[in-house]
Amino acid sequence: GVDAVQSILGCSIGKGNLILDLHGKQAFSFFERKNGNSMRLVLKELPQMAREERLRFMLDTPANELFEIMSVKKSLPEKAKIFESQKCGNCGERTAEPWLRVRGGRMLCLDCAAVEKIDKIS
Repeated sequence: GVDAVQSILGCSIGKGNLILDLHGKQAFSFFERKNGNSMRLVLKELPQMAREERLRFMLDTPANELFEIMSVKKSLPEKAKIFESQKCGNCGERTAEPWLRVRGGRMLCLDCAAVEKIDKIS
């Protein structure tokens, strides 16, 4: 589902116009910032069938038969924030500032901060 949304709408997490809110559902909320319109598509229960049959069914079935069209219960998300990146003080990989942690006076990425924490415990 998410791959299709990205392909059809040209959005991605990297551009900040796709927000993954993982709750194990095939449900998608769409917002139009310019006019405030929104809608939610929720995949209806599909008949049991083999993978290839299911794909063909989904491609051939009109969208209004595949999805319930609902109103969105959430408010419009904030615009994406653009963060500076800094090099991790351990591995040197550039990391957006919100995902850096200060450990021993050094800025570490989450991976290196977790390893350092484990090393101190053992």
